[in-house]
Amino acid sequence: MPLALACSQGDELWAEDSENPDAQALRFEVQNVFEPDYTTIERGGVAPNPDRNVYFGDLHVHTTYSFDAFAFGTVATPADAYRYARGERIRHPGGFDVQLRQPLDFYAVTDHAMFMGAAREGADTSTALSRYDFAEVLHDLNAPDNIDLASVPTRISAFSGLLPKMAVAVAEGRLDRELVLGIVRSAWADTIEAADRFYAPGRFTTFAAYEYTSSTDDRGNLHRNVIFRDTETLPAVPFSRFHSQNPEGLWDWMDELRARGIESLAIPHNSNGSNGQMFKLVDWAGNPMDDAYGEQRLRNEPLVEITQVKGTSETHPTLSDTDEWAGFEITPYRVATMLPSAPPGSYVRDALRRGLQLEASGVANPYEFGVVGASDTHTAAISDDESDYFAKIGLLDSTPQLRGSVPLSFFEAIVTKMVASDLVTEVEGRSYQHSASITYGASGLAGVWSEENTRESIYDAFRRKETFATSGPRIPVRFFAGEGIEPGMAGAADMAARGYAGGVPMGTDLEVGPESAPRFLVWAARDPLSAPLQRIQIVKGWEQDGKTFEIVNDVVCSDGLVPDPATRRCPDNGAKVDVSDCSITTDVGDAELSAVWTDPDFDPDERAFYYARVLENPTCRWSTWDAVRAGVEPRPDTPKTIQERAWSSPIQVKPAS
Repeated sequence: MPLALACSQGDELWAEDSENPDAQALRFEVQNVFEPDYTTIERGGVAPNPDRNVYFGDLHVHTTYSFDAFAFGTVATPADAYRYARGERIRHPGGFDVQLRQPLDFYAVTDHAMFMGAAREGADTSTALSRYDFAEVLHDLNAPDNIDLASVPTRISAFSGLLPKMAVAVAEGRLDRELVLGIVRSAWADTIEAADRFYAPGRFTTFAAYEYTSSTDDRGNLHRNVIFRDTETLPAVPFSRFHSQNPEGLWDWMDELRARGIESLAIPHNSNGSNGQMFKLVDWAGNPMDDAYGEQRLRNEPLVEITQVKGTSETHPTLSDTDEWAGFEITPYRVATMLPSAPPGSYVRDALRRGLQLEASGVANPYEFGVVGASDTHTAAISDDESDYFAKIGLLDSTPQLRGSVPLSFFEAIVTKMVASDLVTEVEGRSYQHSASITYGASGLAGVWSEENTRESIYDAFRRKETFATSGPRIPVRFFAGEGIEPGMAGAADMAARGYAGGVPMGTDLEVGPESAPRFLVWAARDPLSAPLQRIQIVKGWEQDGKTFEIVNDVVCSDGLVPDPATRRCPDNGAKVDVSDCSITTDVGDAELSAVWTDPDFDPDERAFYYARVLENPTCRWSTWDAVRAGVEPRPDTPKTIQERAWSSPIQVKPAS
């Protein structure tokens, strides 16, 4: 049952009345928080590009204001997060410095709206909040002398116990709600101020943003990041689970704000951990979806996060048993648990197919989304490099032993078992830390194609879904479709201009007539700091007679190889990895791949979607890098290598009405 908090007129922290679904649930205090003036900021001297530039960033970053990040030892502020994204070093909770290989183009701090800033406030023993009994575990938790591995058990206790205790205290009237609201307002205002301070139009873009963190009663993940287009007028307090456990309440709030001129979008993440709840075929109440539901969801959620540290959500081997690459970086658990997460309804490709199924039944499709990648870092710093992976949850996974990639010593295993017997697992005679961390990945990034590096331009790219995702490397991807796409356009200098003129880009609908057969133009380039490209694939899903299907087509191969028409697969290009030192084959793979492809099975009467997937040559997984540096064998029950990749947003192909 959703938590219900007593509220009075004008209150901002409340939940839906679970006993009275007709209760009015939307009240706002909207104010002018800041009126930034950018007239003195140099725009970088780059004119807008009508053929659009590629920009890389992260829209999912937690700092000291998130209750869990603070419990994990994070003291980095939103300002620190933006300094890191600009290329500066910042301090990791583990006591070492971290720095990006190269700066990012855009970044958004997305701290949890639930009790934003409260854990940090409770740790300060001079504050009113620190005097509550539930805050004792926080006292001076991140003082310099306390940020060490010996504090990990205390931090686990703080993470698991703080939020419910505070929520109950508010519900029972023992915790002053106005005190909590003042803390949230202050943290949110500082988050916005940092975004404005570091925004440099033409060079580096920031967004005011936060995370709406909800779940089903069985711990199915329903988290979303809410990204605001600008900061001129914003809600004084962000909408959280304590306003509504039901994401439909979030969409109502966003619609109401939009009617007041405040534009935002929400990006679901970690659908892989939703236990089938993120992409259901019914609404929150279990009723069949209708057009109003589909239209509202798509209006507010045009994008979905397909990959991040806590696993990749493209597809699952049990859902795509003919896709050899379906098992990429699977985290099979519900978020913050070791409970299994049911695959159906939890993965993006399955959701795209479910959308076709809903359309076939005459209902508006809520799942015509584009894709982005993100990190979900809880240290303010994205960890997207397999060879220099520092994980996600601060002190709690700051060493290879805590991540489960390197065996525990006999003493470490004994001490860990004393904390909890289920924290150690035995694999072929070796003891490892037992947690979900070993399934995490060094992922990911969001890519956009926009005219310039400004809030307006990048946000508009989000809205039109001209976005793509990568598992970490900066692999730019172009994807067009249309009858005006010609074979000679692949790799041409004016490819983009001709793609826009002769077709539609990723994220767009393409209507086809009864005699139409569109061509697909796909292009990708390697990240110079990563491995060469091996192949580009086009994934197709379609509906026929009320059922949906999928197929993966290799459309261009590296090294001049050609896909086999029967298997639709590229031959092996011979790329290998030496897991003893993580060296890779250097004389195979391409720096750039491009092709114009026509679907041999195209039927103009079928409703279908298509998206591109780009694969690098194999490289070492982060866990293997940890083992190499420690001088031990890689953990035997964990993949030793991976193929980094990128995904375009889908093009939705629709028979002309």
